[in-house]
Amino acid sequence: MIHFPPVLLQTVDVPELGSVDVAVGLGSGAVSTFLTTLLVGAILVALAPGYTERKMDALRENVVGAFVYGLVSLVFFILVIVVLLITIIGIPLALLFGLLVFVAWVFGAAIAFLAIADRLVDHDDGDWLVPLLVAATINGALTLTGIGGLVSFCVGAAGFGTVVRDYLG
Repeated sequence: MIHFPPVLLQTVDVPELGSVDVAVGLGSGAVSTFLTTLLVGAILVALAPGYTERKMDALRENVVGAFVYGLVSLVFFILVIVVLLITIIGIPLALLFGLLVFVAWVFGAAIAFLAIADRLVDHDDGDWLVPLLVAATINGALTLTGIGGLVSFCVGAAGFGTVVRDYLG
């Protein structure tokens, strides 16, 4: 007989949804994170390889600074969105600004994970397939563990800080 760890069999009762399986939630989150990182990374290296490599180099030069800049920027942007949501007129601006911040986060996170993957498996003359797969696998695996989502968030914040720094300062 196969014995599964209790974590895999754990369910959570949500009154509106009934019983929700935690493992299914983590698994679907990991798959979507893997696919998002793979797709966005592929777009970056296909359409803007020079920009991607410059941002990866900038991130490697100052990881802590990029992380702090990304975290502070994210908190500031969330506050701006909340203030805009409070006003009736600002709701459309808040939605557009929130979408812009989300897209910048996704691109920044993809750049950060590509920088990590490029350190692990160097790309040869524009061949990005292996680093793309490694970056997506790392991000998906971190999300799959649950607590690794915090590490994934920190990596994403560093990438976000690297991308946003060009536009803010």
